[in-house]
Amino acid sequence: MVRVSRRAAFRQLAGMFGAAPFLWAQEDDDPLLEPANIFDFMPLAKAKLDPIAWDYLEGGSEDEASLRDNREAFRRLILRPRALVDVHKIDLKCELFGLRLDYPIIVAPAGGKNCFHADGENVVAKAAANAKALHITNGGIQKTLEAGQGPAWFQVTTGGQMRNTQTMRTFVKELESQGCSGICFTTDIMYVSHRERNIHNKFERRWCEVGIPARDAQGRLPKSRNPERTGVYPERPFPTPTWDTMKELVSLTKLPVILKGLMTAEDTQRAVESGAAGIVVSNHGARQMDHIGGTIEALPECVEAAAGRIPVLVDGGFRRGTDILKALALGASAVLIARPYLYGLTAFSGRGVERVLHLLKTELALNMGLAGTPNLRSIDRTLVRWRA
Repeated sequence: MVRVSRRAAFRQLAGMFGAAPFLWAQEDDDPLLEPANIFDFMPLAKAKLDPIAWDYLEGGSEDEASLRDNREAFRRLILRPRALVDVHKIDLKCELFGLRLDYPIIVAPAGGKNCFHADGENVVAKAAANAKALHITNGGIQKTLEAGQGPAWFQVTTGGQMRNTQTMRTFVKELESQGCSGICFTTDIMYVSHRERNIHNKFERRWCEVGIPARDAQGRLPKSRNPERTGVYPERPFPTPTWDTMKELVSLTKLPVILKGLMTAEDTQRAVESGAAGIVVSNHGARQMDHIGGTIEALPECVEAAAGRIPVLVDGGFRRGTDILKALALGASAVLIARPYLYGLTAFSGRGVERVLHLLKTELALNMGLAGTPNLRSIDRTLVRWRA
């Protein structure tokens, strides 16, 4: 039997992509090459984290029903491969809002990165740039952007930037001057849900910025100053954004505004009418409202409502190339990932983020070849069926 090194195996894949995989320069005994898939990164990440940080990364809200649904829904969606198609070359390239992307996998925004890695936002931004992936940032990467590393969208939620017309105008001008290529307006975090793992752990939001504090000799954390609690009456210091806010935001910038957090046809239609450049079907990683199902289940009705007028993206539970292929078959233009790259970040820093993106890109390309779909244009609804 002929033994083939991992480096040689990666070389054999080069013809599929039309470019050399980024890991060629690594040695075959590099521990980064040991994980064979995204799930292999999970125990490596868990071993490096304080249990509270792991719960913050893995947890959902309340019963965590939507957290389970995000993964389980993929098992109900079956692929229908086609035979005898010329697939000697696989093309993953796509275009979104004027950006040419090497592959339809986007690095999603994720808060609290400093719980997993110091200066996590910048480490992820640089890794995404190295992997030629679009990155959606939460902020704090001005120097990275100024260095020409991108492209990047900026996530905006319900903070002070959306308080009134003047703050929105100032904010979007800053983004434009910094070189951001889009605004991702996340709509499903008007309030912070009951994330009961955090409540049980007396998790403090400040730790998202400064990291989890060190434990003492007895294994105890310092007492939380302001731990998450149940029963806090919902209120906000100023009105939450509405569809009128969205229309105003669109009017203030030439950047594409992508609405993230939609799960229904009705809201997709409103997004089109309000001038959104695109939407992301998302349940916030199942960390906000619970019992709303998996995002792959909501994707078809949103695609139908968009009717080709705007691109529809999706996130939630993506761990395999086949997951991505199923979403593309249902009409998604691209998918977003968060937890997978956070596993890689925790286990191997920026190289781990790059490796996760490379694994997913490779799995997608291989499964496109096996399914008889050599490029994204050849993927359509006939490639999948729902299990009876």
